[in-house]
Amino acid sequence: MNLIEQSEDFVSNLLKDKLSNLYSYHNFNHTLTVVNAVKELCKKEDVKGDEKEMLLVAAWFHDTGYIVGYENHEAESVKIATTFLKEKEQSDEFIATVSSLILATVKEYIPKTHLEKIIKDADFAHIMGAEYETTCELLRIELKNTWDLNFSNVEWAKENFNFLMNKHRFYTDYAIRKWQPLKEKNLLLVQKKIEKQKKKEADKIEEENKKKDKIEKPDRGVDTLFRVTLGNHTRLSGIADSKANILLSVNAIIISIALSSIIPKLDSPKNAHLVIPTFIMLISSVITIIFAILSTRPKVTTGVFTREDIEAKKINLLFFGNFYKMPLEEYDWAMNEMMKDRDYLYSTMIKDLYYLGLVLQRKYNLLRIAYNFFMIGIIITVIAFVIAFKSI
Repeated sequence: MNLIEQSEDFVSNLLKDKLSNLYSYHNFNHTLTVVNAVKELCKKEDVKGDEKEMLLVAAWFHDTGYIVGYENHEAESVKIATTFLKEKEQSDEFIATVSSLILATVKEYIPKTHLEKIIKDADFAHIMGAEYETTCELLRIELKNTWDLNFSNVEWAKENFNFLMNKHRFYTDYAIRKWQPLKEKNLLLVQKKIEKQKKKEADKIEEENKKKDKIEKPDRGVDTLFRVTLGNHTRLSGIADSKANILLSVNAIIISIALSSIIPKLDSPKNAHLVIPTFIMLISSVITIIFAILSTRPKVTTGVFTREDIEAKKINLLFFGNFYKMPLEEYDWAMNEMMKDRDYLYSTMIKDLYYLGLVLQRKYNLLRIAYNFFMIGIIITVIAFVIAFKSI
């Protein structure tokens, strides 16, 4: 078994036994990719013999330091490789060259020799591969597991785009000629992904805004509540007016009959006993009519408001009595201002219902008094007539 095969066997067992499962990218698969890339570059760059052997050994050992962690893993890799090569009785010059090649894989290092350029390009061979997106996702998972770094889809795409565009370059002639176009193809894919993610996030924000607008708009249930309540108030007001109209009609008939049939006969001394019952009947009818009229009498308002009233949200623009003297332009402006302010709109509708309720309460109280006077007046009148006829 030659040195390269021994290196492969040693590294595969080392990574299998000691490398944490958290390293989803920097593992044996990545090492094998780098080794294969070194083989391809050695062939195309015409590197043979000891130089090729040193490159392949360095490729196998360049990430073994991850078994002790990310920090200074290249230096740890050198220590592991040095120990291994000394056991295999390699020369100090060979070990020194392999060590310098491993250290050339430090991310920020700029290669100086031809061999350093080869291993540097090989270490980033994945960026021109067809599985670039999958490989990057493995690195993203590794960073999350080992460094607790969380990237959104857009952030990760931008991170990769920035690296490919500004921080990475190939150094060997073959890589520049053959791998650079493939890298640019992946760069274009990353750029499209960024645009796609941005559009997706923009659509998501738009959808959230639509949902927010939908929530902020009056719900159907709220509309129904106001519509039903206003309808009930209007019907109750109509019922109250009908009841008042009945009292007015009945008592007007009673007074008409009394004036035309009973009062002319009171001049006769023989009908003197009818004076008190007739007076009670007329008084109760008149009082009933007065309270019935009071229950339906409208309240006069100014019909004027100012812009300061609108800005202070004091005016109920849904009640005609507050705006009937205002120009159309001012009322149009005021209504638009109210509709812009959701709180003002709902507050106005609530106030409208509240004051309609107060009007209904006043109407029904006056109607109750009117009906009580009518009922009591009728009873007393009948009793008075009975007493009057018995006293004859």
